[in-house]
Amino acid sequence: MTIITRRAALVGAGGLLLAGCDKITTSPTVRKVLTLGEKATLSGQRLVTDRNALAPEFARADISPKFRMNGNRLPASPAYQAHMASNFTDWKLEIGGKVARPFSLTLAQLKAAPQRTQITRHDCVEGWSAIGEWTGVPLALLLRQAQVSPSAQYIVFHCADDFSGTPYYESIDMIDALHPQTILAHTMNRQPLPVGHGAPIRLRVERALGYKHAKYVMRIEAVETLAGLYGGGGGYWEDHSGYQWFAGI
Repeated sequence: MTIITRRAALVGAGGLLLAGCDKITTSPTVRKVLTLGEKATLSGQRLVTDRNALAPEFARADISPKFRMNGNRLPASPAYQAHMASNFTDWKLEIGGKVARPFSLTLAQLKAAPQRTQITRHDCVEGWSAIGEWTGVPLALLLRQAQVSPSAQYIVFHCADDFSGTPYYESIDMIDALHPQTILAHTMNRQPLPVGHGAPIRLRVERALGYKHAKYVMRIEAVETLAGLYGGGGGYWEDHSGYQWFAGI
């Protein structure tokens, strides 16, 4: 079967150029293109036999000399600013929602946990790509420790940044949440994750477009449904700009 990805849809739209992940797209035409192929991509990828199929990984020689920063580059919240000033020594990641054992972890504890390093390509909805090396904790490890309820269908990432007071968030389903390449990265190209790229941790969900890779993650929540959560679309850009929720590539 032919899988229509967002990238293919954009190319097929005659070279339509988006204003970027950090600008709200309001055109009805753009919204239609952004959602084209959502169901085909989701159903196609979810029907494959091996749900653990990996995104391509690369050699260190392939790492891009420049990796653009998109979206917010410095959260304005006083709490985040205080964490940044203390080099995130007092920062904690909270994990809760539909779990039997909610808990929190410091950055030091995250770095002491089992790690995964992967060199992957980041594909942005704007049309550019870059290859980077990421090291972090597999999300599946934390979810198993929290004992996620069988009723939970989605994992929501609540972030420190916002757009004009509207909190930034993203979500993925349990298939992507438990995927071996889905990690909470604290290291980029063997250096501590820069603030502009989401310090202290960001989500890397390698089979999805870049806007799904939430930065400045502060809290992780297991939920049964996305309805009633903020705008109900499953993410900031899905709520405000009509981006497709799945965003598979």
